[in-house]
Amino acid sequence: MKALARSLYVQVLIAMALGVAVGLAKPEFASSLKPVADAFVRLVKMLVGPVVFVSVATGIGQSRDLKRMGRLGVRALVYFEVVSTVALLLGLAVGHLVRPGAGIHATSAMLEGSTTGATAGKMPSALEFVLGIVPTTLVDAFAKGDVLQVLFVSILVGVALARLGEHAAPVLDLIHRTGTILFELLSIVMRVAPLGAFAALGFTVGHFGVTAIASLAKLVACVYGTSMLFVLMVLGTIARLSGFSLLKLMRYLREELLLVLATSSSESALPRLMEKLERAGCDRSVVGLVVPTGYSFNLDGTSLYMTLATLFVAQATDTSLSFRDEVTILGVLLVTSKGAAGVTGSGFITLAATLAAVPAIPPAGLALLLGVDRFLSEARSLTNFMGNAVATLVLGRVEGALDSAKLAAALDSPSAIIAAGEPVTP
Repeated sequence: MKALARSLYVQVLIAMALGVAVGLAKPEFASSLKPVADAFVRLVKMLVGPVVFVSVATGIGQSRDLKRMGRLGVRALVYFEVVSTVALLLGLAVGHLVRPGAGIHATSAMLEGSTTGATAGKMPSALEFVLGIVPTTLVDAFAKGDVLQVLFVSILVGVALARLGEHAAPVLDLIHRTGTILFELLSIVMRVAPLGAFAALGFTVGHFGVTAIASLAKLVACVYGTSMLFVLMVLGTIARLSGFSLLKLMRYLREELLLVLATSSSESALPRLMEKLERAGCDRSVVGLVVPTGYSFNLDGTSLYMTLATLFVAQATDTSLSFRDEVTILGVLLVTSKGAAGVTGSGFITLAATLAAVPAIPPAGLALLLGVDRFLSEARSLTNFMGNAVATLVLGRVEGALDSAKLAAALDSPSAIIAAGEPVTP
């Protein structure tokens, strides 16, 4: 019983239940807890850049095989594009079948003036996106917390370490030791995860209320149902073909999934995801390259949400879409869905930019989604998280960089592999 009480999974679960209870009983107090939740997310995010750096730099620096790393990068991007496209098509199919926005009959006049902030975001052009990957200085990448910029710097450092060989051994050893400290620091931060989960769920329920989604329950149910279908059918099939069980993987990552659910941000669990995938036998070089890249390019949940939300707005405003319009929407989403980071609210801004490229749909329709975006963000984040976990293991197996015996042991007996306070050896 004591061991169960010490389990982070149990602690977070209890904290989430208490958060919901406080949100219902004391909504005003619960609404004031948002700074606590934000503080926890910031604690985790401050470690994202350094963890990505030590994982990628040491992974590439140790490999000494730069051709292999280049091949892995190409395979990862191809995999991301294929799976994200499947998610887009699934969302489009379900949107047409269920028609969640039908019957609302909202007009632009009704919605005008209620979209403050909805279209404030602007998606960068392709050139701006590419240039944005290159930081102005080495330190700037870490100061901004931009995962893509940190990944870019990490790859350059890793390539330099690999090219220098034995001459770079002292530096590689220093980064190794720094990684050990970072993962120990992460284990300290995770001790306050229950507090973060309590505050996040308390704020959500207290601020929005359980009835906030009543009028849009069909859309919320549609997004969650489609996300579950994608995870269990699409990702489950991919996992099975790759020789592991998706359900066992979800059990192995249950603590991280609860954190993502509570904070509505897949980024809050990024460092722990990298740590656990390494524990499960996936090579550090694969984890270090695929996971951070996937957080910007493998957003399956965001892809599902964007097609469903786009069709919802069109149906709610009685906008008739031609086949050409739908092809245009898919083409735009193939690009814009890659520009949404794994943080709360980014999917909404990306959707606003997408609708701006489809004149047939009134952008004022975004006002219909404002009240429930927080709930939809949870579905997006959970699906994105699982998509990146599966992608890393699949690509690790394709590259021959996955210890099957260690993975089986981790998935069959996760508690035996994840010893409390035991850091990953970089």
